[in-house]
Amino acid sequence: MQQEIAENAEAIDIGEEGNAVVRHNDRVIFVKGLVPGDVADIKIVKKRKKYAMGKIISIKKLSPLRVQPACRHFGTCGGCKWQNLDYENQIAFKQKHVEDAFERIGKLRVDEKFPIIRSENIFHYRNKLEFTFSAKRWLTHEEMGDTANFNQPGLGFHVPGLFDKVLDLKECHLQPEPSNAIRDAVREFTVNEKMPYFDLNAQEGLLRNLMVRNTTTGEVMVVVVFAKDDKQMRDKLLHHISEKFPQITSLQYIINTKKNDVFSDLPSVTYSGKDYITEHLVKKNGDILKFRISPQSFFQTNTLQANALYQTVSEYANLQGNEIVYDLYTGCGTIASFIASQAASVVGIEYVEQAVADAKKNAQLNGINNVDFFAGDMQQMLTEEFCRHHGIPNVIITDPPRAGMHPDVVNAILKMAPEKIVYVSCNPSTQARDIALMKEKYTVKKIQPFDMFPHTSHVENIALLVRV
Repeated sequence: MQQEIAENAEAIDIGEEGNAVVRHNDRVIFVKGLVPGDVADIKIVKKRKKYAMGKIISIKKLSPLRVQPACRHFGTCGGCKWQNLDYENQIAFKQKHVEDAFERIGKLRVDEKFPIIRSENIFHYRNKLEFTFSAKRWLTHEEMGDTANFNQPGLGFHVPGLFDKVLDLKECHLQPEPSNAIRDAVREFTVNEKMPYFDLNAQEGLLRNLMVRNTTTGEVMVVVVFAKDDKQMRDKLLHHISEKFPQITSLQYIINTKKNDVFSDLPSVTYSGKDYITEHLVKKNGDILKFRISPQSFFQTNTLQANALYQTVSEYANLQGNEIVYDLYTGCGTIASFIASQAASVVGIEYVEQAVADAKKNAQLNGINNVDFFAGDMQQMLTEEFCRHHGIPNVIITDPPRAGMHPDVVNAILKMAPEKIVYVSCNPSTQARDIALMKEKYTVKKIQPFDMFPHTSHVENIALLVRV
């Protein structure tokens, strides 16, 4: 069967998942690696009813929007798909994506649309990275030609779409040092000591994951995940890390005997230092909030942008001191703690029990006593009885996962009918869909996008809804 080729096709836009949009013969083709303005020959690799997926054969003309990627792993690692796109244009496409979602998906009228707030740092902005050990690292096309590369261990990120393939990282521009130095030192030591890396398919080996977290206050946490408790090798590696990096303030390990790499539900053991690191967020009035972060804690990965986002949430809520506020999908209670001093009471709800435990500790750490946190499924928690007991909210702040809110949660909010809803979302499409279900009772006063993750297609957005 002959492969269909789209010749001299021009990329005209970028889709929601970061792939370029090409129109050819009245068909939309999504292509990884192109920038709007590129002209290329494209091989059609998948056909769907309304679109196709394509692969670059050759680029005939380079777009003026292109820049040289900073990382040597660009194109293989899926972490920063937009490193080849000028940052000014990244911002423009994200702004367009948010506005299109509200206009086309939600068919919503927005009173005020504010320009996206840029990330202060476009590199080294993350405060957390998780690396994976693999007994057989992923090989590039060029490396396949040398049999000496076969069956070599690797420490890095999973190759996009392949759960058992890991790219051996030589550099990463996402997290500030000592992140790269720690990863490289761990790789060098474990390879020299012949410590076996985990093979996910065979379910054998010792080393599974390495997590590095840092704070704006200079604290560093390192967590090593082992497949079994081999005390001799475990202590040998942890001792080496602590000796080589005395700036680490929390060194911990986790034993994961499960078949998958998820370790957020497993207990951690402190080898040296504290069992947490502390991050600071600053309110507009200058007050400082402290947040303890454990290995299992959720915390926004771009701290500086998260601080700016929470300040905007507080501004949009515009609390006067006598309101009952519900903070839905509260996580570890960052937003709840941020706005608590301006409200009569705050009720935070989150389905992850560990996050709720962290939220309670954080409130206590900051001397906040007008917040209550509850763990449970959002659909089942927002009952009439719950509202009678805790008070009907004047303001609801909601920050759901990418999938958005379940229709039952939307209906529960409509029944409670708060004066304002501040909707924070990492997915403007599902955000617009949910708000469209409320447009008979609420008007969208303003939206404010944030660039939390430069060089990716992801964009955060805050929408203020006011009851009609």
